[in-house]
Amino acid sequence: MHIAETYDVICIGNYTKDTIISPTGVRYVDGGAVNYSAHAAARLGLKVAVVTRLAKEDARVVEKFTQAGIDCFVTYTPQSTCMRLEYPTMDPDIRNLSVDGVAGSITVSEVEGLQAKSAIIGSSLRGEVGPDILRALKEKDILLAADMQGFVHVLRGQNLVYEPWEEMQVTLAYLDILKSDAVEAEFLTGEIDIYKAAQSYARMGPREIVLTYRDGVLVYAEGQFYEAGFYPQKLNGRSGRGDTCIGAYVAMRLSKPPAEAGVWAAAVTSLKMEKLGPFDRSVSEVEALMHAKYDHGSIG
Repeated sequence: MHIAETYDVICIGNYTKDTIISPTGVRYVDGGAVNYSAHAAARLGLKVAVVTRLAKEDARVVEKFTQAGIDCFVTYTPQSTCMRLEYPTMDPDIRNLSVDGVAGSITVSEVEGLQAKSAIIGSSLRGEVGPDILRALKEKDILLAADMQGFVHVLRGQNLVYEPWEEMQVTLAYLDILKSDAVEAEFLTGEIDIYKAAQSYARMGPREIVLTYRDGVLVYAEGQFYEAGFYPQKLNGRSGRGDTCIGAYVAMRLSKPPAEAGVWAAAVTSLKMEKLGPFDRSVSEVEALMHAKYDHGSIG
């Protein structure tokens, strides 16, 4: 595969068919990190592509990407990855995950022909996107980001559990940007304090750390911490919070410094959490929130 076009962002990982159970009820959603991150980046005006795997019965997801101006390079599989997300409380950091069926692993051949300025690895469980993919992308000399959920989550039976992995330091050394939530950070670094956790991650190689927690996003870059809070009016769309955040951060990081990209990511994520499904608001709405809550300027 060789695609002549150069994308701003390529999002790599499997679509997930989600059942979300929370104190507000049960909902069925088209999910997956790539779904949330790609739509966030595209809404911010970037040229985006997705590499994913799913069942033919879920081809509507591909159509939605196309309608949003996102190129989708899809491998059809016997079944999609089906995930169950249970939020027992209103705290979005506390959730239980289980999986009923997976779409398999993405291969190097599915990404090697793509040219891009940046790539986001957004997988749901270990083995979905392997170190070989990271190596192949790193050889392209692009800005490489990855979410820790796809490495720390291991499928045991139908349950997704946290397990350390031997290749962690080797894997993290490939990354320019590491995305983690506070729970994953504590498990992988042993640090409850998010600032210490971010510094611990950075010592393993990534240049920038994007760490989401209940109240906002912490960015650690060039030895400096930058924070931006979340300000959702309601919490109807908590699932996909971190995926939206890293999608927006990488999108803006291509043209803006870490602190500014962090503010954009927090604002986009705040608006996304108000509604189930991928981010679908306008740049003007993001800018309005930034002016109101972050005392920040425009996209220009």
